[in-house]
Formats: sequence, C-alpha cells, structure tokens
Amino acid sequence: MSRNSRRDFLKNAALLGVATLPMSLVRLSFAKSGDDFTFAYISDSHIQHIKGNQFVRNWDMGLKRAVAEANLLVPKPDFVVYGGDLAQLGTKAELDHGAEIMSALKYKTHYVMGEHDYYLDLGAYWEKLFGPQWHSFDHKGVHFIVLNSVLTHHHWTYERWPTAERRMAEMSGLDNPNGSPFMVGEKQREWLKNDLAKVPKSTPIVVFSHSPLQKIFKGWNFWTDDAEQVQAILKPFQRVSVIYGHVHQIQYNQIGNISFHSVMATAWPWPYPQSYALAESHLPVLTVPMNRADPFFERDATGWQFMNVKTGRVDLTYQLPNNTTRTVAFNAKTGKPGDIAYQEKTKRIPPQDHY
Repeated sequence: MSRNSRRDFLKNAALLGVATLPMSLVRLSFAKSGDDFTFAYISDSHIQHIKGNQFVRNWDMGLKRAVAEANLLVPKPDFVVYGGDLAQLGTKAELDHGAEIMSALKYKTHYVMGEHDYYLDLGAYWEKLFGPQWHSFDHKGVHFIVLNSVLTHHHWTYERWPTAERRMAEMSGLDNPNGSPFMVGEKQREWLKNDLAKVPKSTPIVVFSHSPLQKIFKGWNFWTDDAEQVQAILKPFQRVSVIYGHVHQIQYNQIGNISFHSVMATAWPWPYPQSYALAESHLPVLTVPMNRADPFFERDATGWQFMNVKTGRVDLTYQLPNNTTRTVAFNAKTGKPGDIAYQEKTKRIPPQDHY
C-alpha cells in the first residue's frame, strides 16, 4: 500500500467516523508498474441465525460495517475477496442474510468456501449463490486461484455422522478432534496442476484459501493435511502469496518461495493457545500477539490490514483497536517476514523450510 493512498484512506476514515474492522486493502505492486491495482479482503463473519429475521447482532453488524468501509476505500479496489465462513451453521437463512449484506458492495466479489459454509449440505446452496467452490482468474498480469481447502476424507464426509446437522456441528467446532482434518484433496490438486500448467513460471501467483495451506496447530485445525503437496505444486513459480482466513488472528510465514499471510475476522478474535508450544516441529514464525479481546468492547482484537505484495513478499500493517499498530515486513537479511520490534524481545521458534 503506497504511503499516499494509506494516508488518504486513514484521513477519509477519520472524517467519516469509520470503525476499524478486519477488511484488508491489498496493492499488488509486483505487477507491471502501469498495472498496479488494489483489492479488498473481508473474511469470517459467521452470520448466525436465531429465529425469524433475528441474527446474532455482533456478527451481523461486523460484516455490515466492513462492507460499508470497503465501499469508502480510496483508491477503489478492482475487486473484493470474501475469505470464507460467511455463515455459522451453513443454513439457507444465514447464507441468504450474508449474501444480502454483501450485495451492498460496489465491486465484483470472489468467494472462498469456509467449513461453516460447507458441511451442512456440502456447499450445494453456497454454490447456487456464489458459484464454483474452486476456480482461477487473471487480472492485470497476476494469476489468482481460489481453493476449497476445508474438504476431508470420504468416510468423515458421508459415513461418520447420522445427519447433516450432526456433521455440521462436529466440523464447525474449534477445539474438537472430531472435526479434523481439512484438506484440498486429490481431485482439486489435480485441477490445480492442470490450471498452473498453462501459466508461465514468472507470473505472480496469489492463492486464496480458507484454512492455511501449511501446518500450524492441529488441535485447533489451523492445519491443512495435504499442505506439503499443495506447496510442491506451487514451488516452481517465482512469486507466490497465499492469503487465508479461518484463524481469526495475525499469522505470517515464509516457506521457500511462498509467503503466507492471514487476515482477521469481522466476528471475533481467537487467542493464541498456550499449547502452540507443544507443536514446535510444525510451528513457523507466525504470531504477533494481540491483547486478549476485551469482552466489554465488541470490536477489540479485530482490525483491518494494509497489504503490500511484492515479488511474493507481503508487508502488512495491522490497525488494531485498543492494541498497538504492528507492521510485519519482509526482512532481506533473514529472508523471511517478521515483526522486528517484537522479535528482538522474544525468542522465536524457527520457521518451516520444507516442502
């Protein structure tokens, strides 16, 4: 994000009284200089139906305010990406209400499938509203890929639970081993290979997934079981960025040529589990701690990000209500992204460097 456009957005937001929400504005400055463009990213709203026309207000209003902010962005984004978990339990009422809120956006929108959207009817109604569960598109010299990364084994999907509602309840849990694991799956990996076979290796690649395409913390399903296989497909390309939701917290990492960057949720934040320390072999440099959410401030520990994506190296500035603004930037000396001020004070666990 250029300094001038960032200043302009902050100025306009202050004048209009805009709240800070987890909506990202991304400038792809690695495209040809004449083709620089921005896109906005909103994720994880978890619209939850109560009864009739009643929905959980906090999640509902979080998405409405994020959509309003996106419509006020300067410069105007070329398009918007929704990062998944529009609904909480995947019902028609939740998806319809979320789609109605999103329809107020003034831009073309691409949708990523989240597990909360998928497991009630395996994405059937979601597809009617938003299109295919995975696809790709090109925009100003960049190849974009949308994946469904929340699939799982045939037995778990079709045989393990007696009803669709039970399957949805199990797969929507956070700290629940019955809901693991997520994966891209063989069929979709084969599609990805065929899709990328037509793309020059020098083309910048941006991948949108819901779960991280890496293995972070299995206990909370911050984990994609076939992550290494997906990474291997992306490895031949010079500049690859993966942007994902699902985790409701700040994460960043670099594995070879692939940079990984999470976005925050419009619904609520997740804390950093103490048991991260028990998974060191899979834990990359990724966390920039936030204060735990203040239960009396419904937007605390949510926020929005500016992303500057260049040659697969993403610099992010996180604007956090009631928390310190943080910048995560690529460090040329270490060859990895990091928050230097934080890392100087705390011993860090070495990042992943394998495929």
